[in-house]
Amino acid sequence: MSENALVLEGGGFRGMFTAGVLDVFMEQGIWDFSSVWGVSAGAIAATSYKSHQIGRSMRIMLAFRDDRRFMSLWSFARTGDIAGSDFMYNEVQSRLDPVDVPTFGANPLRMYAVATDVVYGAPAYLPCTTLPDDVKKVQASASLPPVSRLVEIDGHHYLDGGTSDSIPFEVALGLEGAPRVEGHEPARKAVAILTKDRAYNKSLSPLTYEYIALRSHRYDGFPLYEGLLQSRPDRYNDQRQRLFELEAQPNGPVLVIAPEKPVEVGVSERSGAKLLDLYLQGRSQAERRLEEIRAFLSDKE
Repeated sequence: MSENALVLEGGGFRGMFTAGVLDVFMEQGIWDFSSVWGVSAGAIAATSYKSHQIGRSMRIMLAFRDDRRFMSLWSFARTGDIAGSDFMYNEVQSRLDPVDVPTFGANPLRMYAVATDVVYGAPAYLPCTTLPDDVKKVQASASLPPVSRLVEIDGHHYLDGGTSDSIPFEVALGLEGAPRVEGHEPARKAVAILTKDRAYNKSLSPLTYEYIALRSHRYDGFPLYEGLLQSRPDRYNDQRQRLFELEAQPNGPVLVIAPEKPVEVGVSERSGAKLLDLYLQGRSQAERRLEEIRAFLSDKE
């Protein structure tokens, strides 16, 4: 298997863009990856890609966008999670639109769900090899502060991976200064699918979850994690800049697929029309760039 990495940014329902891109990849037989790195909603999308289920990510977001058990303040008040953990990771995954467990387990593609260790204030790259055994790792990656409970796995406490490593291309490529992940051989190239347009610039505004989490004082007992929340906008913008600089290098190791205009879909979105439009944007760009993507992955640029 070729040593290429697939990197999937999070963003809640903005993951409809990712779903559109990945459906085209699957339809066109683009499986040229040895590892996939999913952050938050990207980890959920990675599950359907690893299980070869075309349309599944799109179906789930469209079908349950206005179901209060899926993502709502009702769910937060009732369960402590804005994204209903039992409904999303048990009911949907196992019964309503089940993942193809045998295909997922048989696929040699290495999948990592990126989460944040709140005690150490550091990213964790959690290997997902079998389901439902590893579904809790996906849940950890997608547990948004301050509207989710901490997810405990093997004595560690995790929340959303975007807080610590929003676009994990550096660890996937084994770049200087990036953490080393046990069992992972650095990839030669990476395709990164983003959920915000190239001109986006993040700030710590009162509408961001980082600001709300800090004002809630819910994480005062985790000072290293609070530091990540405070610094995330600057780190995120810097990380995107490094990504785009790598992409601009002649024969560089990165290919970026990002929305071509500002995304109007929110992290939690009820409009089916907006979601479908974003999905089609992802499909359109992937279809238009198929030749470029194939050449990039096959070293025939």
